[in-house]
Amino acid sequence: MASDHYKSLDGITAADIAALGISTETAEQLHRQLAGIIENHGAGTSRTWQNISKHLLKPDLPFSFHQIMYYGCYKHFGPDPPAWMPDTGGANETNVGKLLQEHGKEFLGPKYVDPISSFLHFQEFSVSNPEVYWKALFVKMGVCFSTPPECILREDPTQPGGKWLPSATTNPANNCLTVSGQRTLDDIAVIWRDEGDDELPLNKMTVKELRASVWLVAHAIETLKLEKGSAIAIDMPMNCNSVVIYLAIVLAGYVVVSIADSFAPAEISTRLKISKAKAIFTQDFIIRGGRELPLYSRVVDAQSPIAIVVLTRGSSITMTLRDNDISWQSFLERANDSKEVEFVAVEKPTKAFTNILFSSGTTGEPKAIPWTVATPFKAAADGWCHMDIRKGDVIAWPTNLGWMMGPWLVYASLLNGASIALYNGSPLSSGFAKFVQDAKVTMLGVIPSIVRAWKTANSTASYDWSAIRCYASTGEASNVDEYLWLMSRAQYKPVIEYCGGTEIGGGFVTGSLLQNQSLAAFSTPAMGCSLFILGDDGVPIPQNHTGIGELALGSLMFGASSTLLNADHHSIYFKDMPIWNGKVLRRHGDLFERTSKGYYRAHGRADDTMNLGGIKVSSVEIERICNAVSSDILETAAIGVPPPGGGPERLVVAIVFKDSDKPLSDLSSLAASFNSALQKKLNPLFKVSEIIALSCLPRTATNKVMRRVLREQFSQSDQNSKL
Repeated sequence: MASDHYKSLDGITAADIAALGISTETAEQLHRQLAGIIENHGAGTSRTWQNISKHLLKPDLPFSFHQIMYYGCYKHFGPDPPAWMPDTGGANETNVGKLLQEHGKEFLGPKYVDPISSFLHFQEFSVSNPEVYWKALFVKMGVCFSTPPECILREDPTQPGGKWLPSATTNPANNCLTVSGQRTLDDIAVIWRDEGDDELPLNKMTVKELRASVWLVAHAIETLKLEKGSAIAIDMPMNCNSVVIYLAIVLAGYVVVSIADSFAPAEISTRLKISKAKAIFTQDFIIRGGRELPLYSRVVDAQSPIAIVVLTRGSSITMTLRDNDISWQSFLERANDSKEVEFVAVEKPTKAFTNILFSSGTTGEPKAIPWTVATPFKAAADGWCHMDIRKGDVIAWPTNLGWMMGPWLVYASLLNGASIALYNGSPLSSGFAKFVQDAKVTMLGVIPSIVRAWKTANSTASYDWSAIRCYASTGEASNVDEYLWLMSRAQYKPVIEYCGGTEIGGGFVTGSLLQNQSLAAFSTPAMGCSLFILGDDGVPIPQNHTGIGELALGSLMFGASSTLLNADHHSIYFKDMPIWNGKVLRRHGDLFERTSKGYYRAHGRADDTMNLGGIKVSSVEIERICNAVSSDILETAAIGVPPPGGGPERLVVAIVFKDSDKPLSDLSSLAASFNSALQKKLNPLFKVSEIIALSCLPRTATNKVMRRVLREQFSQSDQNSKL
C-alpha cells in the first residue's frame, strides 16, 4: 500500500509540511491543528481522517499535503480504509434515510435500528420483498401508470428474469415532463453551456419550456409518417437538442436507436442495419477542444438510405444536404400549426421497447440491447437510492446518448425532479470545470480517465466545486490517488462507485451515502440486486465470505434485459449457469473480489472483452482490424491490462509474425499503424499502449486463444517492472 512510503501522523513535523511548498507560518498552524485532532481522536483512526478531511484540508493546499495526511492516518489501518463516512444528520436527510425513518420498522421489524445501522438489511429486503420495495419507491419517485400493474413481479419458469409490472402501461418520457410533487413548470430542467462561451451566462430551460419543445418535436416526428414502434436513431453530442429529441421519440411511441457521436461510418452503418432504423437525427459538426469534427458527413458515409434530420450550430445550413435529408429548421416548420399544443403521450406496456443500445460481445458484432418501458425507472431508482438525487439537484455527467449513461442521465435527473447540466464541448478543459462551478453542480459523474486528465493538467484549479454533494464514477477501474485528489476538490464529498451494464439498465454493485466509502471500491449490491462470486468449481462461494472469482447476478432484477435483437439472450446470460435456491444465476463476466471488510473490487473482464475509456469492446473486433494492417502479421491477440497502480485498462496487442526468423519490424511504427486503423474503423478514442511480439499465442486444447493467460503474464510483467 502507498502508505508504506509515508510517516504516521504523529511523526509528521511542521518542517515536513513546509517542505511541501507551504509557508512556514501556515505549516506551523496546520501542525498545531493536526496535533489537536490527534489528541482527540488518535493518530490513525477513521475518526481522525474524518476530522482532518473536514477541518484541516482545503482544495488550495498542495495535494502532496492531502496525501501525507491520508496515507499517514491509515499507515497501520489495513485494507479498505474509509475515505468518507456518513454522519447521522446527513444520513437521515437522504432519500433512503427518510424512507427508512418512515417505514423502517414496518419493513425490517426488530432488525431496524436507524438508517445507517440498518442499510444492509434494507438492501437485502429490497431483493427478498420486491413487491413492497418497488411499490414504495414508485410512490416516492412519483411514477405514474396509466394502467396500474397487476403486481410488481410474477415469476415464470420459462423466463428466468420474471415478468415485471404485468399489464401496466405508462410512458417514461411523459413521466419526465409531468408536473407533480417532484417538480413545477417553473423548475429548471436543463442547464447548459457551449464550449467557447465560458464567460457567457448559463443557458437554462424550464420544465414548461422543455415540455413545449418536446411536444413540438413529437408533432414533427409524426409528419415522417412512420409506423408506431419504428426505430429512430440519434447520432449527436449530449446537448439540449438531443435530450429534447430523445424524449420526443419516446413520448410519441417510437424507439430510440443510440449511436455514439465518436463512431466511424462503418460502426454507424452496423447499428442502423441491426436496429432497422427508419430515420436518424444528427448534427453538422461537433466542437471538441476548439476543433470542428464532422458528424453529418460520417452519417452520410454510412451509406444508409434513411432520411437524416440535420441540426447545425448556426441558424442556417452551411452545407449541401442529400435530396431526402431535412434541415432542422424545415423539420420543425412541419409542425408550426402544433406549437404549444400538447402531444398526447403514447402509453405502452412495460415490456415494450423504448431504446436500442449496443454493447460489444465476443463475436465482433455489437449486441443490440433493447431498453423496455420499465428500464428507465431502474435507472432513476439507482439515482434516487444510491446517488441521492432529489428535487433541486443539478446533475452533470460527461457522456453521450450512444452509451447507457446518456439515457441514464436523462431519466435519473428528470424523474427525480433534478436538473440536467450539459457542457457541449470537451470535459477535459478548464471550461468544463468552470461550468461545474457556475451551474452549481451537486452530483458530478465521472470516468477515471477524465479524472486523470483533470489532475494531470490541474484544470480544476481556482474553481469552486463546493456545491457538490457527491461524485459518481463508472465505466473503468478507478485509482486510489486520483480519487483522493478528486474528493479533495470538493471538501471530501464521497465518490459513489457504480458498476452495471447496458443490459442491466443501471448498476448491480455500487456505494451508498449511508455507508463508509473506501476509495476505488464498492460498498453494496445495488438495491434489488444480489451478487454471487463463483469459485473455481463454478459454485458460488458462501455469501459474505471473502474471495475472488467470476461474478454472477441473481436473475430477478427489475429493468434488466430479457431479449437481444441479434443474439440468443438465454445462451449469453443463463446457459450453463449454476442454480442457487432453485433459481438460475445470470452471467455477468467480470472478475470480482469481496474483501475482508465487506467491500467489492473489480478485476477486469473474465471473458474476451475489455474496457477501454469506459467503452466495452471485444478482443475480436480489435484483432480483426490489426490483422489487416500488415501482410507480415500472422495473428494478434488484444487484451486490456490494468496499470500496476490501478485504473483504466491499457490496450496491449500481442503479435505473431508469419516469418518467425525474420528480424522484428519496427514495433513503434506498427503501433502507429494499428492506432490509425482502429481510430478510423472502430473508435477514434482507442489507442494501443504496447505491442509485444511472441513466437506463438497460448491456446487451449480446443485451439482457443487464452487471452486471460496473456493478461496475467503482462500484468505480472508490469508489476515486476515497478519493483
